[in-house]
Formats: sequence, C-alpha cells, structure tokens
Amino acid sequence: MEALILLIALTAIFGVLVLPALRRRRERQEFERAAAQADAATGPAGAGISLGKPGDAAEGPRAGLVPVDQLDVRLPGPDDPLVEALDEVRASGDWRPAGQLLAITDDSELRWQRVQSLAGAAAMELAGWRAAGGTPDDGRPDAGWLRRWRGEEPRDPGGAQVYAQFLVWQAMADPGAAEYRIILEEARAVCAEAAELAPDDPIPHIVELAIARGLDYAREEFDAVWRRVTERDPQHMGGHLAALPYLSEKWHGSRKEAEGFAAAAAGAAKPGSLLPALPLFAVYDHLPDLQHSPGMYQGAVVSDAIEAAQFALHHVREDHPVQPHVHHLLLCFLVRAERYPEAAEQVRAIDGYVGAIPWVDGENPATEYAAYRAIAIAGR
Repeated sequence: MEALILLIALTAIFGVLVLPALRRRRERQEFERAAAQADAATGPAGAGISLGKPGDAAEGPRAGLVPVDQLDVRLPGPDDPLVEALDEVRASGDWRPAGQLLAITDDSELRWQRVQSLAGAAAMELAGWRAAGGTPDDGRPDAGWLRRWRGEEPRDPGGAQVYAQFLVWQAMADPGAAEYRIILEEARAVCAEAAELAPDDPIPHIVELAIARGLDYAREEFDAVWRRVTERDPQHMGGHLAALPYLSEKWHGSRKEAEGFAAAAAGAAKPGSLLPALPLFAVYDHLPDLQHSPGMYQGAVVSDAIEAAQFALHHVREDHPVQPHVHHLLLCFLVRAERYPEAAEQVRAIDGYVGAIPWVDGENPATEYAAYRAIAIAGR
C-alpha cells in the first residue's frame, strides 16, 4: 500500500510539475529555433523579405525588415515630425523643437501619443545617463532639456503634460523605491497645473489615470478623473487604454470589471473608432502565467477579441495615431494563435518601432518583438 501511495504521489508530481515544465521548455526551444531560422532566412537586415503591400514593388528602407539594433523603442509607429524633433532635442539639448511640435498638435489622440513618446524619450535618456555613471555637465544626454522646458516656460501646457508623464514613467520604473509615492504625488500636482493651463484638454486627466493606479485612488476618485476625460473626449482611445489597467485584477478591479468596461466602450464606439479593439487589451491584461499554448489563443474569447481588433483597424482612418498599438498587440496574439499570414500583415504595418505593449512590458523590447516578427514572417 505504501508503495502504491508513493507511486500515485510521484505520478501526480510528474503530471503537475514536471510535464508542464518540460512542455514550457520545449515550447521556448521551438520558439527560439523558429525565430533563429527566420532571422537566418531574412539575413541581417531582412534582405529578400518584402514588407510592401501585396503586388507592390519593394522600394526604400521599408522594403526589408529593420535590423534589431535600429528598432525605435520610443514610438509605437511612424511619426516623422516627432522623430525629427527628438533628434534635434537630443543633438542640441534644446527643448524648443519638441515644444513647438506639441504646440501645433491639435488632434487629441496624436497629442496623447506624442506626450507619451516625449516623456518616454526623456526617461530613457535619464536612465541611460545614470547607468553610464553620468555626472553633471559631462555632455551626455540626461533629459536636462525637459527640466529646462519646465523652468523656462512654466506656463506651457505641453511642457507640464510631458513632465507629468515623465514623472509617472520614473515612478513606474521602480515601484519598490522609497520615493515612489513622492514622485507620483508630484506628478499629480503637475497634472493639476497642466489642467489649469489647458482646461479643455483631456491629456492631463488621462495622465492622472496612471497616477490613480499607483496612489491607490478610491473608486469614486478614479471615476471622477474618468468623467473629466470623457467630458472632453468620450471616444479617446488613449484615454481608454490608460483607464483599463486600474480596472484589472492586477490593480484595483477584476477581470469582470475590465472586460465589462472594454465591452461597453466597444459597443458604444462610433464609426471609425478604434474602441472595438479594446477587448483585446482587456484579454492581454488577464493572461495566465502560461501563455504559449496555441489552444488558448484559438479559443472563442481570444478569437472574438482578435476579430474585433481587426474590424477596428479595417474601419479606422488611415492616419489614426493609436492604431500602431493595436497592430503590435495583434502581432503577439496572432503568432501565439499560429495565424502567421495575418501576423505578418501586422509586421508590414509597424516594423521599425517597438514602443508599445506587449514588448515594453519585457526586459528587451526590441529582441522580444524581433522574435515574434521572425516567426510571423517564417510562418512557423
């Protein structure tokens, strides 16, 4: 009897612990092998792989895959005016190219995206400076341009918005730091100032939605911030993306709340809106730890969310500044669902840029994206 009990116990341990571990290891090995084979097939710069539209001739730098070391982690998709402004700011240390660009950015979705990217670029500069052991006046980029922007033009709403988002990125980069709440409290104060400077602009309130997560706003307080967003722009996709995490079970809500929020937004979406894609983001926020089983990604819940996101992309205006975020997440889900031709379509739309989830949630966004890109192109 003891021998039988021991055998049953060993069988249970093997089935519960060992087999899943072996399966995960095999999946990871297959994933890495497929990525390596695809990279070898495409060559160092993706030679021979056309990312033009079907039937188009492959021309220019977009004709092949962008090398990993040239992938831009600051942006989710192309924005040439912003890239030019960032390059000028980095080269000269002068904030004015960024400030002038933001001042003429009237589209609320585009403004949100540019505030995110400018703040992210500043946060990356400061992190790189610190990692290199930077010292004052050593000539290395250290995000000093953003501090000068705030100091020289304290009444500029754009500078206040970027600085508030920059503080949020600083805090979220190390949530265990002693100064975590202090930084977020400062960000909240700057958001209030930015809101006074531009009363009709939803951006300061959208930035505060992230602060609400970190400072543990009560639901009533969060709802008040969300009302201020929707009063100014009820269909703002960036605002919905910022609100969704608070409602997830990882923060202050539940899977049911997050999915209900996403479904309600999708159902109320106007023609041409990206909001039908929001349920896919809700699914992503509640993925289990074991994420590499194709069966889960081929099930009804994920398939429906993928279809809704594809529908949104098909009907949205071509230059919508937030659509690259949807392409990036679709690439991830479609590869995991083994729907490779559809995944390759997403690569065609956003290759060259990796500043979006799911890649920015990892330690090396460029490498992670490149692996999925390679599998999508190789079709295995």
